[in-house]
Amino acid sequence: MGGFNKVVKSYDEALAGLRDNMFLMVGGFGLCGIPENLIKKIQELGVRGLTCVSNNAGVDGFGLGLLLEKKQIKKMISSYVGENALFEKQVLSGELELELTPQGTLAEKIRAAGAGIPGFYTATGYGTLIAEGKDVKMFNGRPYVLETAYPKADFALVKAWKADTFGNLVFRKTAANFNPMIATAGKITVAEVEEIVQPGELDPDSVHVPGIYVDRLIKGTFEKRIEQRTIKK
Repeated sequence: MGGFNKVVKSYDEALAGLRDNMFLMVGGFGLCGIPENLIKKIQELGVRGLTCVSNNAGVDGFGLGLLLEKKQIKKMISSYVGENALFEKQVLSGELELELTPQGTLAEKIRAAGAGIPGFYTATGYGTLIAEGKDVKMFNGRPYVLETAYPKADFALVKAWKADTFGNLVFRKTAANFNPMIATAGKITVAEVEEIVQPGELDPDSVHVPGIYVDRLIKGTFEKRIEQRTIKK
C-alpha cells in the first residue's frame, strides 16, 4: 500500500485497521455502484457499532442489508431507506438509530467534507423538522438553513468501473452516483473496481477521481443486481 501503487491483494488488506465504532461512508445508489465485496468483508470481520453514511441501506440480504443482519450498524445517515424490511424493523424497535437527510443535502455534506468546507447554507428543509435548531440566514430575501459538513470518514468505500494502479478512478454511467464525492471524504479511501490497468492507459480527461484521494485499490467480481426489474407483458 506504500508509494504510488495502491493495489492490494486481499480484502483483509483492503480493510486493515477497520475497528468497532468507526464512521464509514459507503458509495452507491440503491444497488447501483455499491462496493458489495467490501461490505461482505465487513460482515465477515464482525465489527460492530458502525455509523454509516450512505444514500440508502441496501436491501434484505444484500449490500448494507448484510450488516443489519448481525446488527453491526449502530446508526444510519441516509436519504432513502424504503427497500429494506429488516432496516424498518430495527428502526421501529429502537435497535438502529436513523438520521434522514434530504438527498441533495446529503450529497453536499459529503462533498463539503472532502473539500474541507465546514458548512454551507441551503434552502432545502426550511420550515420543516430538518431545520429545527439550525441557524437560518436570509439571502436575497429567501431563508437558508446552515448545514455542517460531515467529519472525514474513518473509511470511505467506493466501487468504480476501472482504475490504474495509481488509484485514478473511472465510473461508468449512473454507477458514478455518490461514489466520486465519497472517495474524496475518507481518511482511508478503499476502491474496488472491475478492471485495473497500468498508468498511462486511462484517458486523463475520463478520470473522475484522481488517485491522490485513493489509498487502497482491489479488483473484484460483482453480482450487479437489478433492484426493481420492470418489463413489458
